[in-house]
Amino acid sequence: MDTNNHPGYSQSDLAGVPLTGMSPLSPYLNVDPRYLVQETEEFILPTGANKTRGRFELAFFTIGGCCITGAAFGAFNGLRLGLKETQNMVWSKPKNVQILNMVTRQGAMWANTLGSLALLYSAFGVIIEKSRGAEDDLNTVASGTMTGMLYKSTAGLRGIARGGLAGLALTSVYALYNNWEHIKGSSTQLSL
Repeated sequence: MDTNNHPGYSQSDLAGVPLTGMSPLSPYLNVDPRYLVQETEEFILPTGANKTRGRFELAFFTIGGCCITGAAFGAFNGLRLGLKETQNMVWSKPKNVQILNMVTRQGAMWANTLGSLALLYSAFGVIIEKSRGAEDDLNTVASGTMTGMLYKSTAGLRGIARGGLAGLALTSVYALYNNWEHIKGSSTQLSL
């Protein structure tokens, strides 16, 4: 069989298709490669819109990510607890059921806890950003502190203080980590 003759396709059907090293598979490959090169932005943004995501758009990712992380952590914790509680049992269906119950219960509990914290954190972050009109690390630390305070508000004043301090500490560490290069660059300029 002649390699230049391909049944079902004429040479005019395949004109303009670069076929170096490959045989024609379909008449739909007749595309001008100039159309595949993008020289402009991929997304069309409204006039005046910035190219970065704001706190509101990131809130969905934060809440979902925390729920999934909590479910995964809870499942592993439930597996650990289930195996620990059933270590004296013979491997059977009741043991399997008890382990699965622990995995499900712990996964749901941790997903709910972390999802609730992320929802509170994101809501406070959006509210603070809209009220201040600025997006900076002060919003992050304030929303983390308020989240801890509200989450532990049922434990009395001591619980509110502990929750606020935990939120303040965690978000302060995150803010320092996020700006470490900037802080490190500033300290080297001061020492010169």
